Amino acid sequence: MIFLSLLLICFALWVTIDLSYGRKLHLKRIKPRSFPLRQSNFKLYTYGTALYDDLFTDIKEAQHHIHVLFFIVKNDKVSHEFLQLLIDKAKQGVQVRLLLDRIGSHQLPKGVIRSLQKHGVSFSFCHKFKFPFLFFSANQRNHRKITIIDGKSGYIGGFNIGEEYLGHNPELGLWRDYHLRLTGEGVQDLQTQFLHDWHDDTNEDLLEEAIFFPKQPSGPILHRFIPTDGAYLQETFVALIESAKEELYIGTPYFIPGKIVMDALLQAKKRGVRITILVPKKADHPLVREAKLPYCRKLMKAGCNIYEFQQGFFHAKIIMVDDHTCDIGTANVDMRSLYINHEINCLLYNQDFIKEIKVQISKDIGGSTLLTWKDVSSLSFIDRGKEWVGTLLAFFL
Repeated sequence: MIFLSLLLICFALWVTIDLSYGRKLHLKRIKPRSFPLRQSNFKLYTYGTALYDDLFTDIKEAQHHIHVLFFIVKNDKVSHEFLQLLIDKAKQGVQVRLLLDRIGSHQLPKGVIRSLQKHGVSFSFCHKFKFPFLFFSANQRNHRKITIIDGKSGYIGGFNIGEEYLGHNPELGLWRDYHLRLTGEGVQDLQTQFLHDWHDDTNEDLLEEAIFFPKQPSGPILHRFIPTDGAYLQETFVALIESAKEELYIGTPYFIPGKIVMDALLQAKKRGVRITILVPKKADHPLVREAKLPYCRKLMKAGCNIYEFQQGFFHAKIIMVDDHTCDIGTANVDMRSLYINHEINCLLYNQDFIKEIKVQISKDIGGSTLLTWKDVSSLSFIDRGKEWVGTLLAFFL
């Protein structure tokens, strides 16, 4: 018993030191980044069927290159269809590069990866585990979802590749998410980010290759991409919250905002901002639903409205500020996105497109239930235990 206790203490100390010093070293290496203001054309997707139809069609029509980065590609029917499309294009002589997160796409068999490489698809996993900070490096995940085709069209958002994103998971049901397709100036920035990540993981430097950056016309929608690498996302979220004057809407599948973002929300409420937060009722990971409850109680006491999506699983990542700014991307309002994951978000500044997005937000709210105080406070002994554990492990959820 004593030996086991000492072993647990040593493990806890190792994890603490590994995380602390691993993160400090990481922060010394990185700086805040953002791309210039651009003007592009955008299309919004909220269901996987429509997204996959257009994405797969664009892939089939590619002439020169296909660059794909996903957090998750599953080992299922639609994933195999997607991967076969990449193989088919590689056989046709199109350059295909596929970058997947090692943890998120762990279900992908080695045989499938070998088949991709055999048929000409350049493949790499993100974020190899690195000594001496093994635990920190294992927790760093590339959560970005980026696709660029011929340098002329791009995709970014919350969807990954798998049957569950089509609503085929019987436990989660309908999958509600937000994803963007763009053409125009902004595609070059998605290309730059992909090639930056590709270089990090393969040492192949293609950032100066002009063929990947064909000149594109401007579009009607003003926007800016903001990539984050386990830091500086908090500043973006706080700036958005502080800019709100009348109304603030946040949609996120995992709501564990931490003290600084939470304080910004409470200050916004004191200024008279109407705050609405939408989260899923169902959870696709253990403890995330319970870990949000302490934040929900504080916000509800302050007068904020918090809704739970009832019609399936809500996975969209969106912040809407009044009628002037909308943030859609890959980052959740949780500590993993704020402090560990590598993310990319798109700030949109076009009122007409924002009106289109608000129609979808209204549908989401219409399919949700407003939480009551009883919902977040009258908990069973087991649920209180889950909340305690979830709060303790919030950094890793």
